[in-house]
Amino acid sequence: LSVEKQKTMSSSSSPQASNGASNGQGMKLALKHLTDNPSDAILMLTRLSTVLFTVLYLIPIFGSLSQYSCYQKVLVANAATSALRLHQRLPSFQLNRNFIALLLLEDSAHYLLYSIIFLFNAPITLVLLPVSLFAFLHLLSYTIVLLDKIGRRQTPFATRLVQFVETYQASILQMVALTEIFLMPIIIFSVLAGMSSLVTPFIYYRFISSRYASRRNPYTRQMFHNLRLNAQALVYKPGVPQFVRTTVFRMIEFISRLAPPASATHSS
Repeated sequence: LSVEKQKTMSSSSSPQASNGASNGQGMKLALKHLTDNPSDAILMLTRLSTVLFTVLYLIPIFGSLSQYSCYQKVLVANAATSALRLHQRLPSFQLNRNFIALLLLEDSAHYLLYSIIFLFNAPITLVLLPVSLFAFLHLLSYTIVLLDKIGRRQTPFATRLVQFVETYQASILQMVALTEIFLMPIIIFSVLAGMSSLVTPFIYYRFISSRYASRRNPYTRQMFHNLRLNAQALVYKPGVPQFVRTTVFRMIEFISRLAPPASATHSS
């Protein structure tokens, strides 16, 4: 009887030991991948910091002073992410016109400028939404990569992550683009309220123009187009005063004149 009991205990503990060994092996593979790709590991940490400090800013459990510090840390972490991505994507630095032109085409350069713009102005909560959503999406994508490296791509957790990214990525990027567009009038009001410097709207216009002309991200152009169609449909409704209709069309015409030419789509 005691021999049978020992066999039963041994057979029941063997799956647990196997799972523990498998988890340990998976952790070693993940750590090896991170050490073999230090730039990706640093990007994961900066993006994780962006998300974490955004949460701490929105839920100020350490007081108002720490809340402002969290706001700045979000922008600093995003700036670090953008700078490292530029280092990965661009050739060695050259002080010439071609390199500067190539630099200005990069999405990471746009978001480095974005961080610098708001780092030196009064906090605007909506500013954190685009960078935190981008960081969140990239974190999910990199988690899927790590799960694939350790042989866990087919697990239910990994499957749910993949489904979430595939289902909601476009909606999240549209939300990011819409937020960036609506930040412009908010910035103008913040200048009138004395919360931002006079040059901020002009620098931000440079940012939003770069996003409109982005080679890799069409969502800003799409959102401007959708907003234009919705505004036109709204003012064409019966009962809308003529002066409102005229004002809206003049605003659309003015914004259209400010729009830069869109670059050719480029994938990499």
